This record gives sequence, C-alpha cells and structure tokens, in this order.
Amino acid sequence: MSSGLLRLDEPRPPAPVAGLALWQLGFRPFFLLASLFAALSIPLWALQYAGLLPAAYLNGPMWHAHEMLFGFTLAVIVGFLFTAARNWSGQPTPTGAALAALALLWVAARLLVLTPWGWAAAAANVGFATAAAVALARPLRAARNRRNYFFVGLLGLLAIAALGLHLQLLGVVSLPPWASITLALDVVLFIMAVMAGRVVPMFTNNGVRGAKATRHPLIEKLALGSLLTLLVADLLPLPSALLAALAALACAAHLARWGLWQPWTTWRAPLVWVLHAAYLWIPVHLALRAAAGVSMVPSSLAAHALMVGAAGGLIIGMMTRTARGHTARPLRAERFDIACYLLVLSAALVRVLPPLLQPAWQMGAVLASAVLWSTGFGLYTLRYAPVLLRPRLDGRPG
Repeated sequence: MSSGLLRLDEPRPPAPVAGLALWQLGFRPFFLLASLFAALSIPLWALQYAGLLPAAYLNGPMWHAHEMLFGFTLAVIVGFLFTAARNWSGQPTPTGAALAALALLWVAARLLVLTPWGWAAAAANVGFATAAAVALARPLRAARNRRNYFFVGLLGLLAIAALGLHLQLLGVVSLPPWASITLALDVVLFIMAVMAGRVVPMFTNNGVRGAKATRHPLIEKLALGSLLTLLVADLLPLPSALLAALAALACAAHLARWGLWQPWTTWRAPLVWVLHAAYLWIPVHLALRAAAGVSMVPSSLAAHALMVGAAGGLIIGMMTRTARGHTARPLRAERFDIACYLLVLSAALVRVLPPLLQPAWQMGAVLASAVLWSTGFGLYTLRYAPVLLRPRLDGRPG
C-alpha cells in the first residue's frame, strides 16, 4: 500500500487490550456469523440435497437461494450499515444487548428454515429484516441524515421479499415461483452498486499512488437508474426480450463506470484490487441476464455471477478492510487475506465459466466452486474471529 494510506494507521499499543468486544459495533457479530455460515452452509445444502435432512421447511435450490440472500448477504449488509451509519449520523447504532438480540434472531431464522415450522421460520426471517430497518432508521432520523434514508427502504424491500416468499410457500398467496428471489437479487444488486460507487474510487485514490479514479455524473445516473428500472421491470409482466435489453444497457453503463475507476492501477494493492475484481462481476451478471433473457444461457449462471462473484468478492474484500480499519490494525492485506480473495473469486470463475462453455461440466463446477468458497470464508473465520472478538488495539470503543 502507499505511504499516504499507511499514515492513516494508528500506532499499535505495546500490549493487546483484553476483554470481549463482540457486541460493541454491528460489524463484529454479523461478519463473524456470516463468514462462519458461508463456510458451513454449502456443505449443509449438500447434506439436505442428499436427503439427510428430510424434515426441512425449505429444501434444495430454494433453501440455497434463500439463505444466500436472507442469511449470508443480509447479515453482512446489516453489519456494514450499522457500522457505517454511526459515522454517517454521529448517532449510536445497536450495541450490547440490542445487538445480541438481533444476532440471536438471525441465528434463529437460519435454524428454523431447517425445521418443519414454516410460520416460525417466516416470522424470524421477516422479523430480522424489519428489525434491522427500524434499528437503522433511528440514528439516521435523529441526525436528519436524509441522504441515506433509502437504505431503510431497501431493507424494507428485503423484508417484503422474504414475506412474499414465505407466504407463497405456506400457501397463503399465489406468486410466480421465483418472484421474491428475483426482487431480493435486484435489491442486493442495487445496494452493492451504491456502496461500491461510494468506496471503490475513494479507496483507489487513497491506496494507489497516482491513481485518478473518477465518477462521471451521467454514467452514475445511468448505472444506478438502469438497475432501479430493471428492479421495477422485474415486478411487471414484461416480455423477456425487453428485460434483456434493459440488462444489456445496464451492463454497458456499469462497465463504463468500472473503467473510470482505473482498475489497471491497483494490482499492487490487494485491499483495492479485490474490490475492482469483484465489481467486474456486476456487468458480467448483467450480460448473462441479457443472454438468459433471449434463451442463450441458463438464468442460474447470471444469479451465480452476481452472488458468488460480485457479492462474494465485495463482501470478502470489505470484511477484511472493515475488520482491520475498525480495530486499529494496519490497512494492509496479509497472505491470509490474499488467499481468501483468490479462493472466493476463483469460486465464482469455476461456478460460471465451465458450465457456460460446456453444460455437461456443471456438476464438477458446482462441487469445485463449493470447496473454494467454503475454504475462502473458512480461512477468514479462522483469521478474523480473534480480531472480531477482541477490543480495538488502541483501546477505543467500537
């Protein structure tokens, strides 16, 4: 990393600070739970798929999709927003018992979908997203931080998507089979695009000497506006060819946006290039969505490009950076971090590319990708559990 970035690091004290800090700030429990769940959930899904968990409320691909969105990804989003909102607003976000209660509700939701108790699973999953939205709204409202109110609305949309999915499964409403999953994918995509647009250019310019990452107002409006248009279009009975055209337009906008961030300058800075590499999966996802819309490729490849490539890559990159920055550790990637980045990004490449080239290779690609993914997040859990559990090195709260 450049010397300019290292000057932001606070000096390491002579001795580590003792005690448990898990409930001091939102990123701590939710990053730990999400990384552990990411490492274990794929093998668990394989056990369920093999019929070893026959009494589950959710099964097979639906359980896999539900837990990637409302389990793993939502936990990271909540942990990140609780941490960021304290800086945005200058107001406290959940800590202590309140934060522990939210984490416990998330754990309960993960367990209940593996039982026959559908109504309890629905209440826990919808309740977690709703409670997170309320908890985020309080500090933003107290500070009148209107710029970030929309994150509350996006968490609310995820709660609605979870509600629709569970009511459909319980036979209360009739919806297209994957409508709620599609809505949740669109919301997660928009959240990732917004947050990446805020941090990736800044991290690039701060962490790479001579980099001149920029944001063009027209490209920004086109990139984010196209995703919102696609989200609304997915809720309407529109021709698949029109949806494909919208996805292709969004792909071009996000590819142009990524190019303005000068990704080619970042290869010496792992904490930065991992975010660029992950973001590239967003236009790949949109290109595959466009191709799937005209029946050229299976739609599952587009979903995995988004969730394994973009979400997985951005999450592993931001989880390492946030854990380091918010515990007063140097903003410098270690070999463990780089290994995690390469494993998760390789999991995306293996999951998408071989089946795209030859559909008969899908089973092997799925198994290999699962091993890479689980290993990457398992390494993160081993390396960062002590960091997330212990207080900051400088003794400050957080």
